[in-house]
Amino acid sequence: MRRLEVWGWLVVGVVLSALAIPWFLWGDAMTVVGVPLWLWWHVGWMGLASVVFWLFAQRAWGIGIETTGDSRGDRS
Repeated sequence: MRRLEVWGWLVVGVVLSALAIPWFLWGDAMTVVGVPLWLWWHVGWMGLASVVFWLFAQRAWGIGIETTGDSRGDRS
């Protein structure tokens, strides 16, 4: 299960990185509320990236790095 979770977060990271640059909007002069569409893409992408990072920090911080399986860090 842990390995599947690592691969899932890896896929999410690669897809999120691939969507960072809107190649398909290059040369498009369309504007929405006076702002270019590609800029709106970046605003939306930053919001999505923030939510994904928050989820990652809450659920999987240290995954693939920690070997103990206990993510709290106490060694008692």
